[in-house]
Amino acid sequence: MNAIEISSGNVYADLGDDQAEEILIKARLAYKIGEIIKHRHLTQTDAAHLLGLTQPKLSGLLRGQFRGISEVKMLDCLNRLGRDVEIVVRKRSRSQGGGHTSVVFA
Repeated sequence: MNAIEISSGNVYADLGDDQAEEILIKARLAYKIGEIIKHRHLTQTDAAHLLGLTQPKLSGLLRGQFRGISEVKMLDCLNRLGRDVEIVVRKRSRSQGGGHTSVVFA
């Protein structure tokens, strides 16, 4: 019988990736970019032009190949798609350990 392992909520961390938090953030940003492109009925070529990316680079991003694209570029893509991006820095709510980064879409 196979054991069932409970996820931490971050599949990249569960797989042991040492950059799990960064990759999860990029995955969430890429998902949102793709969602907006689909909602606006943009072709990949039109979207790539709007975002300042090549079509192959955008295609890779939308397929989860975003290691070569910075979070800053992805935030710029959201701005170019007409979204405001707000970054909030606050004191950690728990008393131990380092801070945590998350992405929340309103």
